[in-house]
Amino acid sequence: MNKVFLIGNLTRDPEISETNSGVSVCHFAIAVNRNYSGANGEQQTDFFNVTAWRGLADNVSRFCKKGNKVAVSGSVQIRNYEDNTGAKRTAVDIIAQDVEFLSPKNGAQNDDFYDSSETRTTPAKKKPALQAFDDDGDIPF
Repeated sequence: MNKVFLIGNLTRDPEISETNSGVSVCHFAIAVNRNYSGANGEQQTDFFNVTAWRGLADNVSRFCKKGNKVAVSGSVQIRNYEDNTGAKRTAVDIIAQDVEFLSPKNGAQNDDFYDSSETRTTPAKKKPALQAFDDDGDIPF
């Protein structure tokens, strides 16, 4: 079974494009902190390239930007290629099957995480007033 779950922050804005057949594809990268620190107390971080397809790609490109926290579930894909110098290289990519947006809609960053047309305001609910009742002190049981 090839399954991976990652929670991290986007290191750059997502880049969306289309294949020749019109299928949406979105590329982004996330930084994931490890559970432990190095010998000098510095937090260790891993960086993963993520690819999302079709509707998921459209949603990620629309609602995410650099710094947003996301949870990604998907599979690991390893590919080999030659760089410009002819050296053989290996790349590890995450193919997203699901991306959950973890940054708050109206985050402390006060940015345009979502379009302003999507924000809704709800009126404050009034608490009901408590009424006093006559208690003669007898316990009913």
